[in-house]
Amino acid sequence: MTFIFYQKYHFCQVPSRGQVNGRSNAAGAGQARGLRLEALPLSFLWFRAMMRSFNSTYSGLSTTVFETMSRLAREHQAVNLGQGFPDDPGAPDIRRKAADAVISGWNQYPPMMGIPELRQAISTHFAHHQGVNFDPDAEIMVTSGATEAIAGALFALIEPGDEVVLFEPMYDAYLPLVKRAGGIPKFVKLSPPDWRFTAESLMAAFSPRTKLALFNNPLNPSATICPPEDLAMLAHFCMAHDALAVCDEVWEHVVFDGLAHVPLCALPGMRERTVKISSAGKIFSLTGWKVGFVMAPTEIMRVLSKSHQFLTFTTPPNLQAAVAYGLMKEDAFFKGMRDDFQQARDYLANGLKGLGFSVLPSQGTYFLNVDLAPMGVHDDVAFCQKLVAEHGVAAIPVSAFYAEDPVRTIMRLCFAKKRETLDAALERLSRIKPA
Repeated sequence: MTFIFYQKYHFCQVPSRGQVNGRSNAAGAGQARGLRLEALPLSFLWFRAMMRSFNSTYSGLSTTVFETMSRLAREHQAVNLGQGFPDDPGAPDIRRKAADAVISGWNQYPPMMGIPELRQAISTHFAHHQGVNFDPDAEIMVTSGATEAIAGALFALIEPGDEVVLFEPMYDAYLPLVKRAGGIPKFVKLSPPDWRFTAESLMAAFSPRTKLALFNNPLNPSATICPPEDLAMLAHFCMAHDALAVCDEVWEHVVFDGLAHVPLCALPGMRERTVKISSAGKIFSLTGWKVGFVMAPTEIMRVLSKSHQFLTFTTPPNLQAAVAYGLMKEDAFFKGMRDDFQQARDYLANGLKGLGFSVLPSQGTYFLNVDLAPMGVHDDVAFCQKLVAEHGVAAIPVSAFYAEDPVRTIMRLCFAKKRETLDAALERLSRIKPA
């Protein structure tokens, strides 16, 4: 029998061994050993396949604008400032540590919570850089990327029907993960140019049914850092509604102009109700490594670890060893990284301003935003599609980061690129007359 039969036939249920019409006999046993095939038309098989039901959260998702823009960039051989990662290979010594660990280190399953030296390095690193203390043995877990950490937290903490506060614009994984966990999203809309929430917007989103707030700071795609007074306001609402906070803080080291990241868990009353999520990929500009960190009080970590156990269970040990090495680097390494990105930000921003574009402030992340409204543009998707097709520059329309009532006048560009890449983009953008 070969697989070709699947195209023409289907298997029919046959009696179990020795059972024919409810009786056991040798003839029945002989008949049961065979397989009976019934011919079905291909049109029926196609119809049946089309009628199959899948999980509605995922099957209902359309092709994302990120996939679309990447495809258009390839088709038009565009300069791609839509992709959110550097075109630099990363620090050689950290990469060498990972390579050496493959050859001379442990390559079997590491501990589920992460190798001890990495958990200790995480504890030491964040105590030094942010003044927050976590027990490496009970309050720190390593995941296969920050997105896994976010998914695991949502699956572990949400019961069907729980409300989850989401801040738009938001990372595109948040909403489908909340829905898959059975959560009910409640949106807080942030708008340019300051991208700030208000007491009134939080009041409209929080309720007695609020289980948690999922909060990204620094915020992609707005490239902003939450002001201290807004952070305190969010903490107040979480405590007043006995809500948890899942904090996506992957951009915490990529901040500029002397600004410093303040984790929500550092605020009074928030340590015992906050899940802090970080990313080695963002800290070291090694986005393909997918090494994330989760920090939470012991009671919460206990259930987070169960979720992690049945998602990825663990993370490549050689990458963990290299990240542990990287986290213990001197402050000058992290400052140098920020200075390099800040120079790239300023170079692209100044170039765009010189061409007449309206550039919004970028306080952190790999991105800056262009306000298209002064150009009379009110459809950022159409503008970005035309930009890549006619001018050979790929960007991301920020409306893609909203689930409802999107802002349609902002275009996001990634500046974490080599100088020649930015020059090529600016040369092509110079053909547009913004004003």
